[in-house]
Amino acid sequence: MAPIIHCVRHAQGLHNLCTENHVIQDPLLTDLGHEQCQTLRENFPRHANIDLVTASPLRRTLYTALESFAPVFESKPDLKIIALPDIQEISDVACDTGSEPSVLKEEFKTGVDLDLVEEGWNNKLGDCLKIIHHVVYSHLSVTKVSGRYAPANQALKQRARAARRWLKARPEKEIVMVTHGGFLHYFTEDWEDNSQFQGTGWSNTEYRTFSFTEEKHTDDLEGYPLDGDNASLEETSDSRLRRGKTGPVPSREEQKMLYKKGIQGWGDQGLQMSIAEREAAKATGGEEVNGVRV
Repeated sequence: MAPIIHCVRHAQGLHNLCTENHVIQDPLLTDLGHEQCQTLRENFPRHANIDLVTASPLRRTLYTALESFAPVFESKPDLKIIALPDIQEISDVACDTGSEPSVLKEEFKTGVDLDLVEEGWNNKLGDCLKIIHHVVYSHLSVTKVSGRYAPANQALKQRARAARRWLKARPEKEIVMVTHGGFLHYFTEDWEDNSQFQGTGWSNTEYRTFSFTEEKHTDDLEGYPLDGDNASLEETSDSRLRRGKTGPVPSREEQKMLYKKGIQGWGDQGLQMSIAEREAAKATGGEEVNGVRV
């Protein structure tokens, strides 16, 4: 039987305080972020049932996992967080770009399994990225980026699916996954309320619970065929009630429409996923309060 997945957005990081802090590479948690971890640790009701904790290899997600789920590690001393590069955040700005494997191994000497974090995991540019400024025409010409971790929809859909398939094949029964607000929409394929905040519908340290659907889908949310099971997820009714959702779960066809609207909505908010696209669009700045840009 496929496991239950408790998806968690990381606690507040330094980059959440203001857009100027987005230049900080792989930022740490704020004091409020540590408090949010303590609150989640006290309120999460399933510590005793968790068999595996996974997290994006960025520092804010690793520390969120270590602090929020300390009771899991206390009861299972041999258990380590498995760091999964595929569930890192979606953009290539500095705050969404992780540290070198050697730096992480020095910082997380215990409690974290970094075996899957290889050289190049934090290369968001892929094969190439060129920005040519045409003075005569006063605009930017941007080449497309490619690669597993590129800030492009196709790459994001592929690694989200790879993460779902990896988790679906795990033997554990209940798994915690700590990741990022933008990536969570790609991973869960739930685009309802995706622009409730700027760039996500998830609050810091919010958790939602998902199960794998019995129905196997062989196309993605854009209708492109897949080479096998999509490993689709569906939020549990208890989880939806926990966050005030009383209506039915949107169907897959509804999610396909919500996905298109969501991507367009992010663009309207100036949230292009690559630095080059943001520069080309001349996206305006803003301020973030408790992880919400205003």
